[in-house]
Amino acid sequence: MDIFDILFWFLSFVAVGCALGVILSRNPINSVLFLILTFFAISGHYILMNAQFLAIVNIIVYAGAIMVLFLFVIMLMNLNADVEPQKGRIVQFAGVLSGGVFFLVLLAATKSAASQQMVKTPTDIGLITNLGKVLFTEYVLPFEISSVLFLSAMIGAIVIGKKEPHLHQTEAR
Repeated sequence: MDIFDILFWFLSFVAVGCALGVILSRNPINSVLFLILTFFAISGHYILMNAQFLAIVNIIVYAGAIMVLFLFVIMLMNLNADVEPQKGRIVQFAGVLSGGVFFLVLLAATKSAASQQMVKTPTDIGLITNLGKVLFTEYVLPFEISSVLFLSAMIGAIVIGKKEPHLHQTEAR
């Protein structure tokens, strides 16, 4: 076993353990924190697959922006055990049944993957340099159009969020 195999199994153990922590945790804030750790472990897998761009985007978008949004929503909702609805027997049975079906699908996928040979060849597909070259040569027009669209969305958000001072002065009188 080389260092990549050890890293793969460590990251896999962390990802599965944290994913179980998301499901089994009773505290919603702990669930979000476990989900953030799961995203970091998945980003580690992307780095092992030589897809650095996907790893960075996964950390920035999911572990950064989306999880912070989830955390704020959960904190603003002030969820606790008193207001959480109780799960009926039918919902628990459906959860156990769907978990069992998912486990069978995983076993079938593992059996199918074990019969195929994995080839470990280094490739440069996921490197940021290659992505940048393709983005700025073949797809430069859609890239520039999307940048103008994002810029207009940011300006629109600023205009909508800006408070007008003369409205507040007339309301105070």
